[in-house]
Amino acid sequence: MCVVQVLDEILYFGGNDSLVPHPSGLGQHVPLQECIENMRKIVIHMKSLSKKTRIIFLGAPSVNEAQIYGTSVLQGQRLRNNEPRRIYSEACLELCSEMNIIAIDRWSTLWEPCLWEQYSGKRDPMCCEHGPL
Repeated sequence: MCVVQVLDEILYFGGNDSLVPHPSGLGQHVPLQECIENMRKIVIHMKSLSKKTRIIFLGAPSVNEAQIYGTSVLQGQRLRNNEPRRIYSEACLELCSEMNIIAIDRWSTLWEPCLWEQYSGKRDPMCCEHGPL
């Protein structure tokens, strides 16, 4: 009897990579192109482990900028904000499409109530002006 090893992997990218770069050059920020290449290398490696490997990528979620603004390390600048997270999330989705990998778009999913509010004119209690709660 032959045993087939199946690897189910869930990978999450973009949450810390998409932080605003710290002026000192230190910190968790990873430039977008480097992040994409890192993701690509990890997928290639994971797929090489078994023909049965299944991979799911979780894109970077949005954040409640108003809630985390006070925890910013840099005065007056949000280290975590939605614009870079959107860009990293979109890059992740594009890479997954290119490499035929399942991806979960957490950024757009969390913004849907806010977009619904914008177009319907009705207030969604789960949304605020700075993004999802």
